[in-house]
Amino acid sequence: MSSPLLTQVGALAQRSIMRTARQPASAIPPLIFPVALLLMNSGGLKASTELPGFPTDSFFAFALAVPFIQGALFSTMNAGTDLARDIQTGFFSRLSLTPVRGSALLAGQITGIVVLGIVQAVFYISVGLLLGVRFASGPAGIALLLVYAALVAVGFGALGSFLALRTGSGESIQGLFPVLFVFLFISSMNTPRDLIAVPWFHFLASINPVSYLIECVRSLIITGWDARALALGFSIAFVLAIVALIAASWALRRRMERT
Repeated sequence: MSSPLLTQVGALAQRSIMRTARQPASAIPPLIFPVALLLMNSGGLKASTELPGFPTDSFFAFALAVPFIQGALFSTMNAGTDLARDIQTGFFSRLSLTPVRGSALLAGQITGIVVLGIVQAVFYISVGLLLGVRFASGPAGIALLLVYAALVAVGFGALGSFLALRTGSGESIQGLFPVLFVFLFISSMNTPRDLIAVPWFHFLASINPVSYLIECVRSLIITGWDARALALGFSIAFVLAIVALIAASWALRRRMERT
């Protein structure tokens, strides 16, 4: 990347971060809501740890993986809504008339989401440590988890950008949120896949990529270094990032042609 392009990306990333920081209504839910839901589920589903074969006696440690993906979904909506707002207010049109490259616009937007995603991951890890969770993978596993959080943020941030560039409407982005959230509820978020007794639910959880994203995080928390879970999680996150980036780049070109 050339120096001017890096400067453009940095400025746009800073704008994305500061805009979120100045809007508590969009900055707080990705941090607080997943943790609040985690605490409620940990109390109500604690009996699940008594099932034969349950991987840990702490449901809180088991479910701590879920906020990482919930937070990423919130980031998708925030990224998409913010970019759609830029399109609706005309900021995007004005920016397209400046020397700022389209690639810088997209890279800056996603870089901002990645930074916020890492901040979210640090927050969730800190909450877990404060409440007594001991990461089976140790400090190296925590470091790897931050890398994973950044990769997931790239994928979901690019997905949010694609949706915004295609629809150009913040309301449409918000309307898609429940659809994305459904993927969480048909995953292994509350029960290990091998302990799901309902056949149709077991099937859906097994073909749902979100299950493997969650299980990758979970393996670092309660299992340690599970090569299969890590390989599946990182592979799915990497494929999501590549596909979403390609789609967002295509949508950006189409949007620039119309601007």
